[in-house]
Amino acid sequence: MRGLQLSSLFLAAYGVSGSVIERQSGGGFADGQPIDGSGKGAPIVGGTNHAIDLQNPDNLGEQSTDNGVVPNVKWSFSDSKTRILKGGWVREQVVTDLPTSKDISAAQQHLTKGAIRELHWHRVAEWGYVYSGSIIISAVDQNGKFEYSKLGVGDVWYFPKGAAHTVQGLEDENEFLLVFDDGNFDAVGTTFNVDDWISHTPKSVLAKNFGLSEDVFGSVPSPNPYITNGTIDEHDVSGGNGELTGDASFAYIAKDHPLEKVPGGGGTLRIIDSRTFPISTTIAATVVTVEPKGLRELHWHPNAEEWLYFHKGQARATVFLGSSAARTFDFSAGDTGVFPDNSGHYIENTSETEELVWIEIYKSDRVEDISLTQWLALTPAGIVSTILKIPLDVAENLQKEKQLIIKNR
Repeated sequence: MRGLQLSSLFLAAYGVSGSVIERQSGGGFADGQPIDGSGKGAPIVGGTNHAIDLQNPDNLGEQSTDNGVVPNVKWSFSDSKTRILKGGWVREQVVTDLPTSKDISAAQQHLTKGAIRELHWHRVAEWGYVYSGSIIISAVDQNGKFEYSKLGVGDVWYFPKGAAHTVQGLEDENEFLLVFDDGNFDAVGTTFNVDDWISHTPKSVLAKNFGLSEDVFGSVPSPNPYITNGTIDEHDVSGGNGELTGDASFAYIAKDHPLEKVPGGGGTLRIIDSRTFPISTTIAATVVTVEPKGLRELHWHPNAEEWLYFHKGQARATVFLGSSAARTFDFSAGDTGVFPDNSGHYIENTSETEELVWIEIYKSDRVEDISLTQWLALTPAGIVSTILKIPLDVAENLQKEKQLIIKNR
């Protein structure tokens, strides 16, 4: 108490208002204070961002089961630098933002009607998910086959490494998630824009290559605009070696694919991997919806780290790294996260009223998970009972089918 009084006197001497002291003398995690109600903790009287503290009670020590050192696995797109352009904007999360995300980098991108993400290609694969508006994707592969498709909300595209492509907005406002199968997406030699290349090639070479006059290339923009305003192109694409169709198509249309069965009854699950979208051989995904207070059951992924984008709602997740190391994180819309390769975890919807929606991404050709409950249920009950010190009849009656998403109970 004496320490708190001295701190108050110190802050008052430097002109800090009494309302700040009152705000910081509350009692408990719900008030953004590291106080657990059982005698542990004390108020924060120094500098802090109270809004962030309120959003992240688990950073204040709310979960007594947390232990050891677990690196940060969370980033918010709201903390990313937004690049504002004519016709839209983009903001990204790369490995320098979230060092634990080694396999995946990502971006949110917005295009207005007619705006074009200029012609380009990458040394990595690109995966996209439309969550507002509609777009046209156009692409050409190494065999001279082309993709020209309209995508709406819930639809997905995948451009393999090196595929030439572009995206254009069709509605007044269009927005989507971009995912790349390399955490270091900003490295030089990752993205190649066509106007950037042309403006750095001798005009005599361009004229010879295209069979045109050098004057044709006098207005190529430099530096390249990245996104530029345009009008919706009504031209049909034809010729070459034909359209990419069937298993070769770069487009996944959600309405053509059913949702997965969810025995736990707590939400919906859409798996988008090489089994349902054959061209997507390096990025697998799941789109998950969890009902209020529902739970994505305890599990881990044996084949890859898990990267996440939270689109809607509020969540809590504990990451277990082995050797008694565990840490709980709070997530909300616009956050990204990454669960290290093979780490145990769950995701819980902490809202009483709002659905939780997220997209999970793996640098793999398919989504794989191992359920903790199913593992124990398919292990001899006597062994489980002995190891966990639980009644034998409890071990004998564990669910043998993955529940995936469990309804609140």
